[in-house]
Amino acid sequence: MDCIILGIETGGDNCSVALSKGEEIIALKESEGREHSRYLSVFIDDVFKCSGLSYRDIDAVAVSKGPGSYTGLRIGVATAKGICYGTDRPLIAVNSLLSLASVCNDTLTPVSPQLIYCPMIDARRLEVYTALFDLSLKQLSDTEAMIISENSFAEILSARPICFFGSGANKCKEIIKSPNAVFADIESSASGLVRPAVEAFINRQFENTAYFEPFYLKNFVVTERKKM
Repeated sequence: MDCIILGIETGGDNCSVALSKGEEIIALKESEGREHSRYLSVFIDDVFKCSGLSYRDIDAVAVSKGPGSYTGLRIGVATAKGICYGTDRPLIAVNSLLSLASVCNDTLTPVSPQLIYCPMIDARRLEVYTALFDLSLKQLSDTEAMIISENSFAEILSARPICFFGSGANKCKEIIKSPNAVFADIESSASGLVRPAVEAFINRQFENTAYFEPFYLKNFVVTERKKM
């Protein structure tokens, strides 16, 4: 189905916007660094200008729903909802880890048909947001906040290779030492929203725009600075 979808990814370090027709990306704009509030609206305008399309031409808006950066998710979801209201188009929400796994699936050649994808989004210190996916992007484990140790994924790694990637993967290289552990330099991108969003559109899996909230996974904690 050649639905035209605007994709917004702000759950990770990158601010990324894609415009796609079916599973073909026709415009992509992204930057490094968590300056989502600065870049997001500009990037949305840029992809429309680049494609020659307008807001009236889209069939839906897809947004990364989390887990991920609390502030980034709120900016992305608020923007997506505003566009949905303004264009009377449906909202599609995609798990940020599925989106990240989709980027990896489109980028790397699997080292084995038994390979498992393990996207990781940094959650401070040695904690990551993560889940496991097979090569068809079927989710194999629950989305969770995990503190990484030398025993993490040990049982699976004894039998199958796992590819670790995303903003949380680098800090795990010195901890997860199995020969079946593969690390890849893959970051969040709105390109990863395309395939899941098309599938959701075909199946009419839309969110209630008025009541939808990001999937934070953990409560946001505000800490008070100590006075000098």
